[in-house]
Amino acid sequence: MAAGDALLIVDVQRDFTPGGALPAPDGDRIVPVLNEYARRFAARGLPVFASRDWHPPQTAHFLAFGGPWPPHCVQNTEGAAFHPDLALPDGAHVVSKGMDPVDHGYSAFEAVLDDGRSLDRALADLAVRRLFVGGIATDYCVRASVLDAAIHGYVPVLLLDAIKGIDVEPGDVDRALDEMARAGARTITLASLDEELGA
Repeated sequence: MAAGDALLIVDVQRDFTPGGALPAPDGDRIVPVLNEYARRFAARGLPVFASRDWHPPQTAHFLAFGGPWPPHCVQNTEGAAFHPDLALPDGAHVVSKGMDPVDHGYSAFEAVLDDGRSLDRALADLAVRRLFVGGIATDYCVRASVLDAAIHGYVPVLLLDAIKGIDVEPGDVDRALDEMARAGARTITLASLDEELGA
């Protein structure tokens, strides 16, 4: 069945929310908004994807092995679990990334489903053209996923009320938003979703 539109929830995991190893400030506050996006997509029979960092214990992504980050979202740990309040609908597709020990795996387009298909292949199989993207972090994995969506020929739509950034360097989030816009990303909020999808 042709979907046309799909939702991608990026890395809403325990370690990226308050109390986790690498939290985005107020990252938990977008969870109810993302739940409503997911509910509305599922109610229309539109696919919902959720990416997760799924790092091995030893990876060039981590400080101890030459990378920029403290350990986070290590496979099969509590920190790698989705936020407990995230309500993924039945049939949601989980895609895992960051499993290569020499690769950072920021973009969800580096992720694979349990059946081995890439996110791009799964979206193509569903005839998706527009990809609505929210999650964590605006200036890293959301940014990389949106930019790759555009590169792969999708129309990215950024959910402004359902993203949170880290801003390691002041202005990182604003620069990421600008870069995504220049790459062709449109922006919406929940208030305009029904009109966007054709209520």
